[in-house]
Amino acid sequence: MTSTHPDTPALHADAVRTLTDWRPAEQEQDQLRRDYLAHLDEQPEGLYRACLPAHITASAAVVDPAAGRVLLTLHPKVGMWLQMGGHCEPGDPSLAAAALREAVEESGIPDLTLLTADGVPVPAKLDRHQVRCTGKDRPENTHLDVQYIALAPAGAQALISEESLDLRWFDYDHLPELTDHSVRDLVARARQLTG
Repeated sequence: MTSTHPDTPALHADAVRTLTDWRPAEQEQDQLRRDYLAHLDEQPEGLYRACLPAHITASAAVVDPAAGRVLLTLHPKVGMWLQMGGHCEPGDPSLAAAALREAVEESGIPDLTLLTADGVPVPAKLDRHQVRCTGKDRPENTHLDVQYIALAPAGAQALISEESLDLRWFDYDHLPELTDHSVRDLVARARQLTG
């Protein structure tokens, strides 16, 4: 497959490097990591929405560790409270940059930073899930989501974007009912990594 995005080689190389260097302790997460790398090996355009039936996405749990809270968005297509995130775009220099861009756009908080290890943003977890991102009348496809932790300044005020039905801070211990296991796990990891 020939690349249609001029930035694809750099973003693709970053994704491969990020997933190769990140070594999760859990066997399930390591298997997902290897599956994502196989996808990227087979799909030069595997980071973009047009790559079907699966593509890499990037997201971030926006947390205010000082207040013990997480910012979630009520997603209009899914009808559930989720972390900020979405599709990689041409011009994203890295997976981490894509996750941060999405977090800033959807939260309205301009001075977010990603959690790092040795000065480098690292994923907190991976999640593979089915969505209808090409339209509700179209077949489901698979998001291979690379999830980060975005740190908000203490007392940060969020500003809802047009991509959300609602946007709210939730105490780590009082997440809304309309969240799934993946969101709850990501919040628990964020709490552990920032506590």
